[in-house]
Amino acid sequence: MSAARTMPSLGRGLLAALVLSACGAALLAVLTPFVGSAAALRAVVAALGLAYVLYAIGSSGERVGRITTVACWVVGAAAASLLGLPLTGYVLVHLGLVWLVRSLYYYQGVLPALADLGMTLLGAAFAVWAGLRSESAWLVLWCFFLVQAFHVLIPPSLHARAAAQDAPDDAFARAHRAAEAAVRRLSSAAR
Repeated sequence: MSAARTMPSLGRGLLAALVLSACGAALLAVLTPFVGSAAALRAVVAALGLAYVLYAIGSSGERVGRITTVACWVVGAAAASLLGLPLTGYVLVHLGLVWLVRSLYYYQGVLPALADLGMTLLGAAFAVWAGLRSESAWLVLWCFFLVQAFHVLIPPSLHARAAAQDAPDDAFARAHRAAEAAVRRLSSAAR
C-alpha cells in the first residue's frame, strides 16, 4: 500500500474530533444503563476506533486496500475483545490499530510513522489526564481526538521535497517535458 497523495486539512481533523467526541460521549451515556459501564466503554472504544479508521481511510485519497484494511481492523478488534484483555490493554490494541492504519495510509517512512506513534500516545496521555481532572467522557474523547487532528503536520516522508524534484507529476512539469521533447525533435530534424 502506498502512502496517500493527500493529507486531510487540520480543519477537517478538528471537525472530525468534535463529531467523534460528541457521538462517543452520547453513545456511552446511552449504553451505560443497559449494559454497564465496562461493556459500554469497550463498545464505545470499538465504535470510535472503527469510525476513526473509516475517516482516516476515506480522507487519505488512497483507493487500494480499503476493504482489506477494514477487514484486518475488524479481525484485530475482535481478537482484542475475545481475549478478554483488561480495559487498558483493550484500549492500547485499538490505539495500535488506529496508528497502524494511519501509518500505512499517510506515511512513506519509519520516522514519520514513529512520530505518529508518539502523537497517538501523547493523545492517550492527554485523554487520561483530562479524565483524571474532569471525569467527563466528552472531554476525554475531545482531548484524544484533538491531538490526533494534528497528525497532518507530520510530513509524509523526510525526503518528500527531493522526491518531488526528481519526479514531478504536475501539469506544468508534464508540459515542460513535452516542450523539451518537441525542441529536441525540431533541432534534430533541422540538421
